This record gives sequence, structure tokens and C-alpha cells, in this order.
Amino acid sequence: MRFATFTANDETYYGAITDEGAIALSPSFPQWPTLYDVMAAGALDQLVEAASGRAVTHTDFVYEMVMPNVRRILCVGVNFPDRNAEYKDGSAQPKYMSLFPRFATGFTGHDRPLIRPPENHTLDYEGEVAIVIGKEGRRISQEDAYDHIAALTLCNEGTIRDWVRHAKFNVTQGKNWDRTGSIGPWLVPFTDAAQLDDARIVTRVNGEVRQDDVLSRMMFPIRREIEYISTFMTLQPGDIIVTGTPTGAGARFDPPKYLKPGDVVEIEVEGIGILRNGVEDEVV
Repeated sequence: MRFATFTANDETYYGAITDEGAIALSPSFPQWPTLYDVMAAGALDQLVEAASGRAVTHTDFVYEMVMPNVRRILCVGVNFPDRNAEYKDGSAQPKYMSLFPRFATGFTGHDRPLIRPPENHTLDYEGEVAIVIGKEGRRISQEDAYDHIAALTLCNEGTIRDWVRHAKFNVTQGKNWDRTGSIGPWLVPFTDAAQLDDARIVTRVNGEVRQDDVLSRMMFPIRREIEYISTFMTLQPGDIIVTGTPTGAGARFDPPKYLKPGDVVEIEVEGIGILRNGVEDEVV
């Protein structure tokens, strides 16, 4: 079962996605205006039940960022061994993970364009798996970590590279340009550890494989991410954790291979799907 936010006939809905089209479910749940509200209420199971046996309501629609009003997005940086080596600074694996916030306005939906701003053209891609928290928790053990995941999705954690260098100790500026990244196409309910433990993530640009790795090689596995983050903050239903990208981002080529208008980026994880975005210049 897959659940998305989509727009049809100038109305925005959330609902189930099938091979035949979309099933709008939001009109049946006015108490939860958005898919984020569903996740915050721990009500994803009710959507699964409601979608069963219903007919498709829309065949012509546009995907939105899967939870456009999500309140908290935390991203894990430099989380694969080869990615650490890309920095060529001779550093060993760090003791603690790097974290930074992103905001919902920085993301668009599946099959929508990433927007390259006129101020800087170093737009880069980063293919990642994102998890959605479904159960509140503080100081969560690694053993219990997966019990707090409700759903999985994909993220192109698009970055304006030059702007992550504007300050000494943070990357927030380069990570939050409007519509430079995407999250989607949909949420897939998390039911089995194998969905993460055995997952392979592949990123293609114009059909060329740029990133290809397995989540089991992460320096900080997802169980550890949940444990560490929940040490200093209470994780709440609806929170998104973007878990880290493999080696092969455009900035690490010589010369760099930044995204330009007309490019198409695809991020694929079997069992979750394919997140696809073109690239356009911002109209100002």
C-alpha cells in the first residue's frame, strides 16, 4: 500500500496510490486535514483499512511533497564510508553523526522540477531513504528503534553546494533553498526490518548510475540514528529522518557534475519505489 499527497482539479488530497490511479481518502477523514496529521495521530492503519476495496477517484493528478506541512526534518550527513573518504581530509570515521535541519519548503514532489536559483548554479543531488516516525519516544534503544518507524519514503536531498561553505560550522544555508530537493513519491508502511536492512539505493542522472550502495554499509545505521537523536529530543509521530547518502554526488567528480535544466534525477529503492525529478531554472 502506498499513500501520497496529490493535486487534481485545483484541489489537494491525500490518499492511496494504485497502478490504476489515486484513491482520495482525505474527504473521509476531515479530522486529519493532511497526511502529516494522519501520521501525527498514528492513524496510518486507518488509511490502509479505508483504502481496501475502494475505487480509483483520480487518474489525472500531480504529486506534491508527501507531507508538505511536516514540522521537523532531520538529515544525517556523511553516513557511508566512501562518502567520508570523498572529503579527502584524512579523517577517520567520526564518533558521532553529523545532523542538520531541513524545512518542508525546500522540497517538492515526485515528477515535479527541482529549481535551480539564479544566485548560484551548484545544484547537487543526494539520493536517500527517509523514515517517518510513528510512535513518540525519548532515549530509544537500538533494539526498540524500529518499533518507532511508521513508514518509509525517498528523498533527493538537493543542495546548493557553494552555500554550504558560507559558514564554518553549519550547512543550513545550502540545504534549504526553496524546492531544491524532493520527498516522495509516497509513504510505504514499515512492516519488516528487511525493508531497511536489505535495501539498496540507486541514483541515476539522465540514466547514468551515479550512486549505488546498500544501507547495511552505513556508518551510523538507522537503529543508531533513532537512538542518538532521541537522546537529545523527543521524537514525535510525523517527524522525518533523512538517513544519509552514498558516495557519488555531483560535487565529488572532477570536474563537478552539477545539475542543470533538462536533467532528470531518479532515486530508486526496491520495495519503496522511484522518485523522479527534472530540473528547471527559477523564474524571477
